[in-house]
Amino acid sequence: MGSLKHEDFVHLHLHSEYSLLDGAIRFDSLLKKAEEFKMPAVAVTDHGNLFGAIEFYKKGMHSPVKPIVGCEIYITGGSRFDRGGVAGNVAGGDGENDPNTYHLILLIQNLKGYRNLCKIASAAYTEGFYYKPR
Repeated sequence: MGSLKHEDFVHLHLHSEYSLLDGAIRFDSLLKKAEEFKMPAVAVTDHGNLFGAIEFYKKGMHSPVKPIVGCEIYITGGSRFDRGGVAGNVAGGDGENDPNTYHLILLIQNLKGYRNLCKIASAAYTEGFYYKPR
């Protein structure tokens, strides 16, 4: 087996400026750097939202780097309607706060997947928001 080359790597978990306090990269800079590294594609998976999805997709379509849209969602044990436990407990299952909360990366494959992910993210904000969208 040879060593991994840049053009063999696709980053599938990356936070942009739309992941508050967790990411800072802007899409132009991201796509330029991915192109420099000869990456065929790159995914943006902001925390709990798709606020930059259309902007990223449109800019990516004018780049040699394929844009992959996704989202890092928060999963909670029980119902998203439950309130209680440790405030803001999305510890990623690390056992520090609540071992029944996790992060999950979802990537879209097509327009139907985008619509489904929009429904999930919207429900997380409108029905499941408790310190964070769940």
